[in-house]
Amino acid sequence: VAYSNLPEIIGLTDYRPKLPMRIFSADDVLLGEFGEERRNFAPIAEIPKVMQHAVLAIEDARFYEHSGVDYKGVLRAALANLGRAKSESRSQGASTITMQVARNFYLSTEKTFTRKIYEVLLALKIESLLSKEQILEVYMNQIFLGQRAYGFAAASEIYFGKPLKDVSIAEAAMLAGL
Repeated sequence: VAYSNLPEIIGLTDYRPKLPMRIFSADDVLLGEFGEERRNFAPIAEIPKVMQHAVLAIEDARFYEHSGVDYKGVLRAALANLGRAKSESRSQGASTITMQVARNFYLSTEKTFTRKIYEVLLALKIESLLSKEQILEVYMNQIFLGQRAYGFAAASEIYFGKPLKDVSIAEAAMLAGL
């Protein structure tokens, strides 16, 4: 029943992020950029492997091994969170990159059991319709990284003043940590 109530994921299969309006001079110099979001779309083939590896290491080390839900990660987080229940330390999450894409595109930020179930079901649906590369591409172009930057290409420009293709290992690690 819940699976039939899931939204269509056409926004992911035909991903077209909202890009700012850019004004260029006749000699192709950027004069201005207008919009709430700063974003430079980068196809997955143009995102350096060092950046992809940094994101996967921090966010979802078993990304290529699971089908949208990392059951080992869920169990690890549950056990860690039970051990911390009496302390005030921060709880561990178990969301995969696919689950984060599902949440960021289609679900509210409320922390309820029902929303988490929908997140899991949506992640499974996304994984059945998109390749891992497509999911990673959407994630790496959609995620908010501060300073109005959406996606790692925009964040590289904002934080380091250079294109994403030129980031060092240390800069990739810092961006992934955001």
